[in-house]
Amino acid sequence: MFHSNGFHHVSVNGSLYPAKVKSRRLRWDVKPSEMANNTLNPIRAIVDGMKLTPNVDKPMIALSIGDPTVFGNLPTDEAVLQALKGAIDSQKYNGYAPSVGYLKSRQAVSNFYSCPEAPLDAEDVILTSGCSQAIELAISVLCNPGDNILVPCPGFSLYKTLAVSLGIKVKLYNLLPEKSWEIDLQHMESLIDERTSCLIVTNPSNPCGSVFNREHLQKILKVASRHCVPILADEIYSDMVSMSCHCPSIASLSSDVPILSCGGLAKRWLVPGWRMGWILIHDRNEVFGSEIRQGLVKLSQRILGACTIVQGALESILNNTPQSFYNKTISFLKSNSEICFSELSTVPGLNPVMPSGAMYLMVGLDMDHFPDFKNDVDFTERLVTEQSVFCLPASAFEYPNFFRIVVTVPEEMMVEACGRIREFCQLQCVESS
Repeated sequence: MFHSNGFHHVSVNGSLYPAKVKSRRLRWDVKPSEMANNTLNPIRAIVDGMKLTPNVDKPMIALSIGDPTVFGNLPTDEAVLQALKGAIDSQKYNGYAPSVGYLKSRQAVSNFYSCPEAPLDAEDVILTSGCSQAIELAISVLCNPGDNILVPCPGFSLYKTLAVSLGIKVKLYNLLPEKSWEIDLQHMESLIDERTSCLIVTNPSNPCGSVFNREHLQKILKVASRHCVPILADEIYSDMVSMSCHCPSIASLSSDVPILSCGGLAKRWLVPGWRMGWILIHDRNEVFGSEIRQGLVKLSQRILGACTIVQGALESILNNTPQSFYNKTISFLKSNSEICFSELSTVPGLNPVMPSGAMYLMVGLDMDHFPDFKNDVDFTERLVTEQSVFCLPASAFEYPNFFRIVVTVPEEMMVEACGRIREFCQLQCVESS
């Protein structure tokens, strides 16, 4: 029965509900959302377009994957495995946890990272599905569509992938290879405007392997303070630094700049597949207040959070992993970095930058030595073809004419790869002359 208001009544279980008369679709027309269309991983965009056909006479050596577990030479510690086994056997962690994580697990993280200069308690910790989700939540809570964020260049490509998909603009500030990848502070400050909602600081750095010292971090904080811009600190490689190098958290140096610090188990504990990350809320002078905290809680409720079994193991992992495990990992990475730097720094046309942390080493290309190549993508593509060595072109980090080497491979593989890179470069110079 139709009424003058344009509705007809539909009887459902004896009740009458108004239903708007609608025209039906005449054909299927299902399209991806704008968010899906705007999501692009720059690394995939570069790598997927490369012609990667390894030399069949040489086994492939992939120096491109930021996963320390790939070659099996860097297992996690037995204490970490026992912690997980204990969590499984307890049968206590098979259900849903609160979206922000179990209180006991959050307390364990806050105890582990709290220090007198940057105290934390459980309420300052949000557990996430890996550091990647921590970064996503941090960007999402601080930024609106049309805002802009400041991102290091070269820098981790995920920042841009997440921001652009959310309608947030990305401004790239330069890092300086001649200063061990310190930030060009003047350039960074020149990019700030009234719509800048977040400054991302990655320390130690992916892809550079650089570690900012206390003085440089204090200068970064002064810029953020002058312009009242909060910091998203990506510290997933926290404490994964050369034992001769001190790397304080940026929050421990801040007196007025509020900071969301993102970290996780992935790299320091060598378990990236376990997907355990966290956000540490350092709310200087209550700038974030209850609203940002509540915003993070609401955003975490969109999914059901981090893996409960790993949460159950977290306290034991943090408290019982021996220092010798960390030292062994750092010693290995330092040794491999030194081998790589030493081998490549004597190759004409290559300019490696010695890292101090993380798992990476960046190598500059003097393209005048390699006139047959257009750019770093062309160079690394041919390196695969001729020598079966795959390094990631730094164009994937929007920093052309460099390439990134992952230094987690076994030592003999590192030596072999460097020898092949040297041979490749020497052959190119001979052919071009």
